[in-house]
Amino acid sequence: MKTNKSFTKRLRVTKSGKIISRAPGQNHFNAKRSGSNVMRHRRPGSVEMTAKDRSRYLSNA
Repeated sequence: MKTNKSFTKRLRVTKSGKIISRAPGQNHFNAKRSGSNVMRHRRPGSVEMTAKDRSRYLSNA
């Protein structure tokens, strides 16, 4: 089965196997947001996936 490349580009797999992603919607239109909101979205978040989803969406996990 082919890897979903658009999804793969948004995720990163750490050495321990955790999947890290950026918060969505942070590329532009951030001027009207409060500073605390912008800072909160800079922090990466982890994603929970089943083994089946990992093999479907990530080639290196």
